Amino acid sequence: MIIDTDVLIWYFKGNQAAEKLIRFISYDSRLTSSLCIMELIQGCRDKEELRDVKTFVKENISNIIHPDEKISEKAMLLLERYSLSDGLRTVDALIAASALINSTALATANYKHFKNISGIELVKFKP
Repeated sequence: MIIDTDVLIWYFKGNQAAEKLIRFISYDSRLTSSLCIMELIQGCRDKEELRDVKTFVKENISNIIHPDEKISEKAMLLLERYSLSDGLRTVDALIAASALINSTALATANYKHFKNISGIELVKFKP
């Protein structure tokens, strides 16, 4: 299951529901996109927070999915289909494409960003 940035942000804010969700997913099934990690890094306010993010990823995420040609092509199709009608943005399209290409679910609190994407399996997170 791909864990979206928003779930990870809630985790770092100490949200117990986010921690419970992450712990519920078996380690081997805990995935995230490199884009989610980049968003976390971008939000760090100091070196300590950066170290916490790096440590968390190393200890809690079994696989990081990096956008490749297949994911990028799928993301472009998703943007063509959903950007005007649903406001899908580039990073969310790449994350959704990662879930679709890897045949895995996406855990997210931003359900509205992904809900109309055909074929995507969403796990709705409620903080």
